[in-house]
Amino acid sequence: MFISIDEKAALWFTEEFEINKPISIRLFPQYAGFGEKNKGYSLAFSVEQPEDAGYAQEMNGITFYVEGNDIWFFEDTETYLSFDEVLEEIQIIYKEKAIH
Repeated sequence: MFISIDEKAALWFTEEFEINKPISIRLFPQYAGFGEKNKGYSLAFSVEQPEDAGYAQEMNGITFYVEGNDIWFFEDTETYLSFDEVLEEIQIIYKEKAIH
């Protein structure tokens, strides 16, 4: 499991949720949409405090985390969050890790 969040994406979260730092952003699978990685699921975000974080990383006063029961969505995957300046929204790219 690897999650990369670039500086512009982190700034987008601060502006989108209009909350002063420090904040916690939960990354979780939502049953909706077509989903690139897992059919029927897409990546969703919410501002909430961790209950049982299975993964966490801090960037510029924002803690991005995944609850332990949502780890399955990110297993064997590199997840990249960046800001698309043309669309003015978060872009998510998944790269499956090679399993040997």
